[in-house]
Amino acid sequence: MSFTKFSATLGAAGAALLAPAIAFAQEAAPAAAEAVAAAPVPDKGDTAFMFLCTILVLFMLMPGLGLFYGGLVRAKNMLSVLMQCTVVGAAIMLAWVIYGYSFAFGGSTNAFFGGTAKLFLSGVTMDSTAATFSDAVIPEFIFILFQMTFAAITPALIVGAFAERIKFSASVLFCLLWVTFVYFPIAHMVWDANGLLFGWGALDFAGGTVVHINAGVAGLIGAIMVGKRTGYGKDMMAPHSMTLTLVGAAMLWVGWFGFNAGSNLEASGGAMLATVNTFIATAAAIVSWVVVESFTRGKASMLGAASGMIAGLVAITPAAGIAGPMGAIIMGLLVSPICYFFISVIKNKFGYDDTADVFGVHGVGGFFGALATGIFASSSLGGIGYAEGVTMGGQFMTQLYAVLVTIVWCGIGSVILYKITDIIVGLRVPVEAEREGLDLASHGEAAYHS
Repeated sequence: MSFTKFSATLGAAGAALLAPAIAFAQEAAPAAAEAVAAAPVPDKGDTAFMFLCTILVLFMLMPGLGLFYGGLVRAKNMLSVLMQCTVVGAAIMLAWVIYGYSFAFGGSTNAFFGGTAKLFLSGVTMDSTAATFSDAVIPEFIFILFQMTFAAITPALIVGAFAERIKFSASVLFCLLWVTFVYFPIAHMVWDANGLLFGWGALDFAGGTVVHINAGVAGLIGAIMVGKRTGYGKDMMAPHSMTLTLVGAAMLWVGWFGFNAGSNLEASGGAMLATVNTFIATAAAIVSWVVVESFTRGKASMLGAASGMIAGLVAITPAAGIAGPMGAIIMGLLVSPICYFFISVIKNKFGYDDTADVFGVHGVGGFFGALATGIFASSSLGGIGYAEGVTMGGQFMTQLYAVLVTIVWCGIGSVILYKITDIIVGLRVPVEAEREGLDLASHGEAAYHS
């Protein structure tokens, strides 16, 4: 029956019965239209900006970090480092979308744990949005992916500390366990509105605690627990290709703009402040390291310039969108002498074998950057200023507490997880495999052929 015939059949009595429903629909229509109009619409410019930043952080991991670390090891271990960076990154990406995103940003009110509401990305659709620092929104998918690249590169940083003697299976297993019980909780504590350190008011714009202190502490513990390389202190263990190391470092610097500027979550003045600071703090750290090395060694090295580059990037990360440009320069100038001292003096004094100086650069640089953020956030020093009622001394102490919490959480967790990994698969390759080189012993390939 057609609608016209149905209406005619219904007659006046039926029309009277339908009148209340029609009136309700007429009243509800404007409200529904208003609700639709009020629904947040992702800004296309911010979305494109975050997509670019996400790809830049991926570029940091592969090929940037792989080439940087690969050049620092001996030729016979080049591919093993590339493999660890590649597979660790891939494994963490899967872990992130399955449960990591939920553990970090699942909406729980718990101060240490994001909850299970978003396991397997439950409830996330093309229409889901994530808030930026202003009233704008971006698709939740791009926020998930951006944070995923952070989660993937952080454990890969640890690889440089125990390179050239760890089992491939142990490296991957440890990193999976570590992100689950160390990284995801720290990310929630620092960056989620319900997190412990966020609630304290700790400032970490792009990962001084979450990424660099976390990785540096885990790297130091790994270097000690896995043990020194066979022949360490006796055999020649110089980097096999400073060319590749510089290429990798340069890629890291380029990718770091995604890391720091992207942490603003929108293409605004805050992102541009982070970009300026990422340029000039790094430049200052390179110059500072070269000057210090020239005075102490009599010669400036390419390894020193590359190390200064990474140290500057590490130091400015927590302050990228918080400190002013002059503050960023001072941070860059100061971080290199501090890291250089730890690498050339403290490391030698205690005798631990941190292959790529993960602790000396990322750990120590991260400590300095996190604490300096509390100082250079001051508007009197060109920073964006403190929250109402917060003083420089108060903010510095908050930063110190955040650093200590990260050290304790990561330190205890890492020791336990290295032990578990050792029990399950064993941490270290046999001496014969180490002497042959992990490229052939672990992967049956060689980076170079004569």
